[in-house]
Amino acid sequence: MIVPRLESSISIGGARRALARMFAAAGLDTPALDARVLVGHALGLDHAGLVATAERALDSAERDRIAQMASRRLAREPVSRIVGMKEFWGLPLRVNPAVLVPRPETETVVTTALAALDRDGGRARPLRIADLGTGSGALLLALLSELPNAFAIGTDLSVAALALARENARQLGVAARALFVACDFAAALAGPFDLVVANPPYVSSAELVQLAPEVRDHDPLLALDGGPDGLRAYRTLAADASRLIGAGSHLVIEVGAGQADTAASLFTHAELLDVTAIPDLTGRSRALHIRPARDA
Repeated sequence: MIVPRLESSISIGGARRALARMFAAAGLDTPALDARVLVGHALGLDHAGLVATAERALDSAERDRIAQMASRRLAREPVSRIVGMKEFWGLPLRVNPAVLVPRPETETVVTTALAALDRDGGRARPLRIADLGTGSGALLLALLSELPNAFAIGTDLSVAALALARENARQLGVAARALFVACDFAAALAGPFDLVVANPPYVSSAELVQLAPEVRDHDPLLALDGGPDGLRAYRTLAADASRLIGAGSHLVIEVGAGQADTAASLFTHAELLDVTAIPDLTGRSRALHIRPARDA
């Protein structure tokens, strides 16, 4: 790993500019933002602090910390993994190698679920929620932040992921309303639930090598590999749908690019279910909202 050198007299603002130039030259998508986050993390400064101290010269230890982080980013390690944190739904979540880094587009699952609950009577009800394949706990914790009387169960095959999700719940003050269980999706759960959410692995096995290095080399394979056609998890969820959701219940799941119609057919063929594809902010079908047909 090549560690870039920073001039001995460089200031905080100069370091930000230097990193931004390095990142831009390497073809990274958001060089200025990456530079700001990494320099701020290395120095323990927020954005306002970086601006206020922009002219201060860095000492050698600070230069070394920043250079080490820059080297990791140039090797295509995601910023969120370098700093160990990712924001999702406005919540700061710890991330580690055991979990997928939450993506902004996954918030479509949260907005869809909340809209469905709002139509059915509001958010203050005592709701029973399941998050299947919870990872960092992103979906579960976002929902608990909006549903004050809900109780949620998160499942995952990874014990390490569950430990992190449990810690995130504790840090956000909702641990008393969350339970984490080691199992494959809903295998150890008894339904029905008022709401079930999931962001399952949906990349086909053959396409894994085509993923960006930030994803391919750093997200856990367990959270990415959806089998030969990318639909393995949806078949499992479709087979379980009838016991997971009953009258008035909702199942909201994320889908990959171009998968919405095929994934939806698995649910409509398996049971008498109504399935609606929900677009994200780019207009791409990102989630499926599934409920018993009699509730449609």
